Amino acid sequence: MRKSEEPNGVEANDEDMPQVETLGTVRLRHVTTNELLLVPKPSDDPDDPLNCASTDIFFSYGPLREKYYIFAFSCLSIAVCNACGAGPSVGAVAMATSFFAPPSDPNFVNYISKVAYFFTGAALTIGIGQFIWTPVAIKYGRRPVYIICFTLLTVCNIWAACAKSYGSMLAARLLTGIAAGAPELVAPLTLTDVFFLHQRGRVMAIYNCALALGSSLAVVILGIVINWTSWQVVFWILTGLSAICLLLMIFTVPETAYNRSIATVVDPVPIPITVLEKSDKSFEHVSRVPPPSPSACGRTSRTPYFKRFALIPKVYTGESIWLIMFRPVVLLALPGVLWATLINSVTVGMIIVLSSNFSTAFQNIYGFTVLQAGLTFISMAIGSLIAIVFAGHFSDWVADKLTQRNGGVRIPEMRLPALFVGVITGPLGGILYGAGFGLKLHWMCPVVGIGLIGFTVVQSMNVSLVYILDSYRPVSGEVIVTQSTFKACFGFLLGFYTNPWVAKDGYLGAFGAMGGIEGAILLGFIPFYYFGSHWRSASWKWGFIKRLAHWAEDREVGE
Repeated sequence: MRKSEEPNGVEANDEDMPQVETLGTVRLRHVTTNELLLVPKPSDDPDDPLNCASTDIFFSYGPLREKYYIFAFSCLSIAVCNACGAGPSVGAVAMATSFFAPPSDPNFVNYISKVAYFFTGAALTIGIGQFIWTPVAIKYGRRPVYIICFTLLTVCNIWAACAKSYGSMLAARLLTGIAAGAPELVAPLTLTDVFFLHQRGRVMAIYNCALALGSSLAVVILGIVINWTSWQVVFWILTGLSAICLLLMIFTVPETAYNRSIATVVDPVPIPITVLEKSDKSFEHVSRVPPPSPSACGRTSRTPYFKRFALIPKVYTGESIWLIMFRPVVLLALPGVLWATLINSVTVGMIIVLSSNFSTAFQNIYGFTVLQAGLTFISMAIGSLIAIVFAGHFSDWVADKLTQRNGGVRIPEMRLPALFVGVITGPLGGILYGAGFGLKLHWMCPVVGIGLIGFTVVQSMNVSLVYILDSYRPVSGEVIVTQSTFKACFGFLLGFYTNPWVAKDGYLGAFGAMGGIEGAILLGFIPFYYFGSHWRSASWKWGFIKRLAHWAEDREVGE
């Protein structure tokens, strides 16, 4: 990769720059030099996650490596949890045979519907459980939630592997959903803790790809396992993966929650940051955050390893647990949050519906084996990987171009034009999937549809999620819960009525309608691009929003 000129970066709050109103509206480029600014501004504290420096013997690999190790673990955690939630769905037929009767039984279709509750029920409890995890993650940090969730997930997978009755299996799966929902909340918080605003689009794109790959690759791999062994082995494999994540979390992943409102910032001397400006082949990158000056903070080393990795949590905010738990309900009244939640619900809802019926459809219509049905989800993995470019680099490029046109001031809505890609791929994926089964076209037709659906989930969900995180960064945890809970309820109801809907209107009618609804909701980016900033400012002044949604000073993060 060719490097171009390397000017020094500048901190976002330098005294010579005019300040702008927050709620996502921040200065991202210097007024005179057009250099990228660091938002939020790192403090002089060695324990600040934005500095990510480490000097003890357990973490001697440097600040950038530690930051990306945390990033890699966040992606691994969501992939494993999503695999635990949706991956075993490929064994629906085998489970129905084990708990009820063989496929030759005349009531076998009803048994498949009951087994589907193992997956749609888990999807529902993923969202509901996040109401429990949210106040813990915000008030006491990310590590306690990770540790509890992976402990519970390990136990639940063992329970599922040993289940001998339908009721026992259903209970294990519902608890699995509660545990698996934690990383979907905590991982985005972790990434926003350690990455700057201008890095967020690309980082979150890879995270959302990991989320999609967790289900798609799990279906492929676990389909092979079931074809060779049994569905019980699947849960033993998931037990091992969740146990590995638990050990990594306890011993290698530090806490990233940080009370930025009381941090001391080096001022007025700016911290020199190396920035690679965009060349014809690459995007800009902040190469590293330098270690704090001893004269500023009195020390340059972090808290000792055994104190940083202690299992006794700290308190990071004085807000009431009940307020934190209730705030997600109130945030749904905000126009931007409601719209982004609808995007999240319809796109991920398609995945939930696919996971509950694709195996049966491929086996009944095309005569596929469990292994062959599982391999069709390779297309979703491919679509998700391609979407990283459009969800991350492309959306960041669009937002940065519009930021430069706006005199260096970033407004969250500047990312939204990138959604036009999903407006095309979402409905097209639903139509191809439905037409393939409904008209009994070549099996590649629904396979391509699955790939486009996977692409749309990563691309559209990432753009809308980053948009909301940028808009309401201090309460990003509550915003994520708002989206996840609504998505979980929507996906559960959709999965509950999908089979009757397909029986009534056929695959083409049902999935064509879902694709059309998805496209219509995504088209909302047009009015939000032009009026979203005004709606956000106006709604933030509503009386009940002031009382219940506004955050305390110790939740401020500098953006």
